[in-house]
Amino acid sequence: MSGRADGGFDSVFPAPAKINRFLHITARRTDGYHELQTVFQFLGLADRLRFEPLPAGRYEMAGTAIDGSDNLCLRAARSLAAATGRAFGVRIHLDKRIPIGGGLGGGSSDAATTLVALNHLYELGCTVDRLAALGLELGADVPVFVAGHAAWAEGVGERLVPVDPEQGWVLLIDPGVRVATGAMFGAAELTRDCPTETISSEFDAGRFGNVFEPVVRARYPEVDRALTWLASETPCACLSGSGGCVFGMFPDQAAAHRAQSRQPEAWASWVTPLLNVSPLQVWLPAAAASGA
Repeated sequence: MSGRADGGFDSVFPAPAKINRFLHITARRTDGYHELQTVFQFLGLADRLRFEPLPAGRYEMAGTAIDGSDNLCLRAARSLAAATGRAFGVRIHLDKRIPIGGGLGGGSSDAATTLVALNHLYELGCTVDRLAALGLELGADVPVFVAGHAAWAEGVGERLVPVDPEQGWVLLIDPGVRVATGAMFGAAELTRDCPTETISSEFDAGRFGNVFEPVVRARYPEVDRALTWLASETPCACLSGSGGCVFGMFPDQAAAHRAQSRQPEAWASWVTPLLNVSPLQVWLPAAAASGA
């Protein structure tokens, strides 16, 4: 990671990807949202953000003016300024490494890192709970990235209980398909009446699964091919979120790399650790200890 180690404006802040160890829908609410049960864990794969101070009231993405923009990072910055009553401006430099439309939470993670980083850089004094509440207004996945610990999630994904599932290593595959989350939630064939589960750190493939997987496999043959091949390499091959990235769990880094070397197609892929603590949460105490 480049940048100064003191947590200042030259520093680079990580925004990690997530996976869903399982994802059930237990009900559809009258407001159109869905009641979920899932477990979030983080990956070593991360976007990187750097923040440049600007005159108060100016918010830009790396030279692009924000007027009319719906970018989550800019919305996060504006929301934080409004909530705290603090006048600041910022230009956000985003090095995008997480696949878009892959079910890895990249946009939500970027927004969460923006909230956490600007709170740190401008010494706004917001608690994690307050930042998470602001994040929830931006997206259901944002609070888990703000909290920074693997979690059992319910509601729309905002009710979080920290858990510590097995970690290990993941072979993450991007079949090159962007899956629209809204379309998947609106799919007529989506299962919406899963039995309510109790909190557990054990994920038996016969008991847990991802309700989006059969829908995505049927609509996106390339995702189906990637999952079929990955299942031949590991008993834990899953879709993340509403897709289209897939992941397989392996006991160690070497085993994941061996599987990667046997990929039958030129899919983009990464061997990455599975983490219970976000890289952002690891980074911030180190920055504070260095005198930031």
